[in-house]
Amino acid sequence: METTGMETRDDPVIRLRGVRTNNLRSIDLDVPRGRLVVFAGVSGSGKSSLVFATIAAEAGHRLNETFPPFVRDRLPTWTRPDADRIEGLSPVVVVDQRRLGGNARSTVGTVTGIWTYLRLLFSRIGTPHVGEASRFSFNDPAGMCPTCSGLGEVVVSAIDRFLDLDLSLARGAIRVPGFGDGRHWYERYADVGSFTADTPLREWTEDERRALLYGGEHAARLGGRPAREYEGIVERFERIHLRAAGETSDRKRETTARFTRSGVCPECRGDRLNEAARTATVLGSTLGELARTEIADLAALVAEVDDPAVAPVVAELGERLRAMVEIGLGYLHPGRATTSLSGGESQRVKTVKHLGGDLVEMIYVFDEPTVGLHPSDVASMTGLLARLRDRGNTVLVVEHDPAVMAVADEIVEIGPGAGADGGRIVHRGSFEALRAAGTATAAALAARTPVRAEPRPSAGALTVRDATRNNLGNLTVDVPLGVLTVLTGVAGSGKSSLAAELIAGHGAVVIDQRPVTVNRRSTPVTYTGVAAPLRALFAAHSGLPAGRFSANSDGACPECRGLGTVRTDLAFLESRETVCPVCDGRRFTEEVLRHRVGGASIADIDDLTVTEAIGRLPDDRIRAALRRLDRVGLGHLRLGRPLTSLSGGECQRLKIARELREAPEPATYVLDEPTTGLHPGDVAVLLDVLDRLVEQGHTVVVIEHDVDVMRHADHIIDLGPGPGARGGRILYQGPPAGLRGTATADALHGG
Repeated sequence: METTGMETRDDPVIRLRGVRTNNLRSIDLDVPRGRLVVFAGVSGSGKSSLVFATIAAEAGHRLNETFPPFVRDRLPTWTRPDADRIEGLSPVVVVDQRRLGGNARSTVGTVTGIWTYLRLLFSRIGTPHVGEASRFSFNDPAGMCPTCSGLGEVVVSAIDRFLDLDLSLARGAIRVPGFGDGRHWYERYADVGSFTADTPLREWTEDERRALLYGGEHAARLGGRPAREYEGIVERFERIHLRAAGETSDRKRETTARFTRSGVCPECRGDRLNEAARTATVLGSTLGELARTEIADLAALVAEVDDPAVAPVVAELGERLRAMVEIGLGYLHPGRATTSLSGGESQRVKTVKHLGGDLVEMIYVFDEPTVGLHPSDVASMTGLLARLRDRGNTVLVVEHDPAVMAVADEIVEIGPGAGADGGRIVHRGSFEALRAAGTATAAALAARTPVRAEPRPSAGALTVRDATRNNLGNLTVDVPLGVLTVLTGVAGSGKSSLAAELIAGHGAVVIDQRPVTVNRRSTPVTYTGVAAPLRALFAAHSGLPAGRFSANSDGACPECRGLGTVRTDLAFLESRETVCPVCDGRRFTEEVLRHRVGGASIADIDDLTVTEAIGRLPDDRIRAALRRLDRVGLGHLRLGRPLTSLSGGECQRLKIARELREAPEPATYVLDEPTTGLHPGDVAVLLDVLDRLVEQGHTVVVIEHDVDVMRHADHIIDLGPGPGARGGRILYQGPPAGLRGTATADALHGG
């Protein structure tokens, strides 16, 4: 790819020529610098390919090249885009929807810097005086509680869940995975000589049960012949699940969660700090108390500190707290774990971090910054985007929300469709010009879902009683059966807490915002469960074992191991990935590729779109799974496309398609903001899927801010009136047409 230097002062644009990243069709585009530019288009049209995989990737790569090889090897790697020429770049800051994640020590306070300034404040004017700021850090041995090591809670084995006393060892009395009949560890216990494998554990003596659980001296007291390696169930479980270092598998995490319980640390009572740090106060409050205070209230409290010695600390702390309030996160508290934040909350926290800097002439790239925001809160986000631009930065936003498009200096729409039908520029210009452009986005802006006039009748109700989870104010709510219910309210009002109470009390199929778990081998075929019947179909036609038709098994090309590409490590230079010279990217051996079904080899299947495959593959199980993809608007996906290359909207719908199966019995589905990543035109497809579920007798409950989904509901439960402690109350229950006098009502009945 040809590259040139920066643009001159009289040519303030990012110049793109011949961009072919993913599905982009040799795009030529000049993006004005120093402007707020929104990139629109249907899900999968190529917006992310242009903004993230081209502009951000090339800018990140060029910045990395300015560092010496030793440093470069430790920086994030960027895959260079396929383009003829890219000019006019500057350093890039990407603010995406990936959750902040972190570990048990990462909190809202630590990730935003709020905790750093609070520690500094307490170390300077806290009474009694404790010492330096490190003495107030729960991540430092000088400040952490010794009992919980600064975590605020302790995790212990839930020993009462380990055994089923009504069963014998031979019948599976040990509930912990890995101890079942025929397993290695079962033999250790069944053959220990002191236990009777066929007697229910309830008939054992207390000493025998303790020996089984704890081993050691308890086993020795029985006078039997325990094996040299004999280890009590509790000891082995804690060694593997609580004390082992390194990464853990999903199955191991699930087992740990099932057989442990956590509780507030008995010493620090959740404050995470040691006794000395817990005694110091500022304005009569300890640091632990401030960590549990909502940020909006904390901002007002900090403003009361008038000691001139810490005036710079108070000013910096106050600025961060006010930015959190302004962006709609005033209901969070500094002690909130980052692992519990939604994608939208994570993105707004990242935005606050960048607002505190004074960098100019940067490129800021945002991925749907209004995700998770109530319509009444969108103005605060657009104001922050404008502030970044007005400081002299270029702000590029991938967004579907009309309110963000309305404040943009320019809108670029990619389309006209998704996948192979997209990848072209179909509009450039102002928001008003877009309305008359005749594109998919223009059509979506013109359309308006009517408020449902006649709600469908319910078939009873699921009752949530006396709910007090998080900020819920002892609520008792009836959720109607067999209809579409939408939980509404401002961010932090209690919607997710109410949904969690419903799930805990009645059970549900949950489709939340957790990302699709993928690796470079994951495709729509593997994710939807089509792979096994597809291999069986080819095996039946060829006579070969089904494993031969797996690119992860016997049939894989030996050179690339079924990946279709070969990666060459170039040390400190970017690794080079090229098409496999043996299979030419087909992933399988020649023997496997000779066999065909409907005229297509197993490699040809990867090149089929979902819609094409439905018509060509003679297997009812495969067609049923693919029809679910087609039903949610993913008919354009090619079956072999890596999931790592899908847009956010495509991944969301892929998950919905897999989960929204046709259950034989009426079930309850709970969806957490399913419109995340969806173009307004695609929301109609989602609503059709939800309607089909209701028509089949299922109950559908949706947490949502999208106005079209609210208007389509049979029943609305509106919570509020505010976030956090100012929320948690039911403002309205009933048909959407009757909702009045709330922030949600203004959005629902507005233009």
